[in-house]
Amino acid sequence: MIEAHSETMLAARLHGIRDVRVEHLARPVPGPEQLLLKVCAVSLCGSDRHYYLEGGTGTADLCAPLILGHEFAAAVVGDGGRPWGLEADTLVAVEPSHSCGRCEWCLRGDPNLCPDVHFAGSPPDVSGALAEFTIAAPGELFPLPPGWSPAHGALLEPLGVAIHALDLAHLRSMESVAILGAGGIGLLMLQVARLAGAGQVFVVDPIPERGRTASRLGADATAARPEAVLDWTGGRGVDVVLEATDSAIAAAQAAEVVCVGGRLILAGIPDRNELVFRPTTLRRKGLTIKMVRRMKHTYPRAIRMVETGRVQLDPLITHTFTLDQTAAAFACHAERRDGALRVMVEMPG
Repeated sequence: MIEAHSETMLAARLHGIRDVRVEHLARPVPGPEQLLLKVCAVSLCGSDRHYYLEGGTGTADLCAPLILGHEFAAAVVGDGGRPWGLEADTLVAVEPSHSCGRCEWCLRGDPNLCPDVHFAGSPPDVSGALAEFTIAAPGELFPLPPGWSPAHGALLEPLGVAIHALDLAHLRSMESVAILGAGGIGLLMLQVARLAGAGQVFVVDPIPERGRTASRLGADATAARPEAVLDWTGGRGVDVVLEATDSAIAAAQAAEVVCVGGRLILAGIPDRNELVFRPTTLRRKGLTIKMVRRMKHTYPRAIRMVETGRVQLDPLITHTFTLDQTAAAFACHAERRDGALRVMVEMPG
């Protein structure tokens, strides 16, 4: 059984741009209906990259040292989870978003839109998982099947984002799809689009290795520039574009390569919180545009997709570091070194 013998723990905190420090901090104390968790693996996300390079993401700016990390798997510590069927040492994936459960949006079934959400690893003071221990509510924990690795559990969160994006797209059988950006989210979108019945899936990314990975995961064609989508479709464009980049101009590029009456699903977080559109293109094509706000109600489906072999996670895990190497992990992730896709920070034992 995992036991915690110390009142302190090691944690990696971001103090400023490119300034990650591993420190001894007080171990979190669970409140009512919270459980203590021993973190096992954390996957670095695109939003973590923005914090690291820019000191914030969107309107959420770093104002004090912060523990980042919201894609993670952990083990239940002690017997406190038994009332919820969570025995000690149970390996779980963790929903990082704690919504209020009472507002208009939560009550209508959209907890991802809750304006009072507490999201792991976000300012001003909601700690994430880049630490030896963290806490979460039992309802936010999803036990993993036997034999799963913590790294696979950590990647259920980005897989959930991909599932939510396809839910928003309302994809019909044999419709064509283009994915702009073949990072972790884009490659998961590719696989989920196939499961959702896409007829053709094209992938665009300027990094050659990412294009090759997309081909191995089932893309019909890959290219470095979006204009290739028009060549592949004889100038018509695709029915749906799924955007998963950090580029301010990707939304405008998506609008150019989607067909008349098509749908744009935007999941990327652009650098400097800027997004470029050409209104004439949107209006004349009569496009539907939807923004992906995290995810909702996706973990059970995500687990089944991986458990049945319909979604592959291993090709996404390119680099693994330990907690004391978190600064190096962020540098690798931010600079996309050596074909980096998902960079994992794993905890000992």
